[in-house]
Amino acid sequence: MLVVAASALHGTSAPAESLEGMHGSLGTLLGPGAALAFALALLASGLAASSVGTYSGQVVMSGFLRRRIPLALRRLITMSPALAFLATSVDPTQALVLSQVILSFGIPFALVPLVLLSRRGDIMGPFVNRRTTTVAGAVVALVISALNVFLLARTLLG
Repeated sequence: MLVVAASALHGTSAPAESLEGMHGSLGTLLGPGAALAFALALLASGLAASSVGTYSGQVVMSGFLRRRIPLALRRLITMSPALAFLATSVDPTQALVLSQVILSFGIPFALVPLVLLSRRGDIMGPFVNRRTTTVAGAVVALVISALNVFLLARTLLG
């Protein structure tokens, strides 16, 4: 939805420096239906991301830590960082950008073990990755890691 908004607003003088500005500009340029679709897409994206984060936190707490914690308490614990961040009254656009940057740094920590473990026949059995799949996964993990290092260097060094 952000790509649609960016292409619709490209070359116009409509304010699009924030999510609220994009929403208002889409409503003006394309009609209220487009603005509503933009808002619903962002809401659905946020709910999906929160659900995945909450569920993964629940799996870690219940499975890997081997602790029996009531479901409601697990969900509260795993949602508390996001809720605390929202309580700080941060600009929503900045919060979205910051969250995506932070999440991008976690991708290599999931990809590298995935590539390494999925190539092992003793773990995967008949579902072991072929050599070409392992090489492709390693290349993707390397490219993503390199882009994250570039982003970090560019941010820190100006």
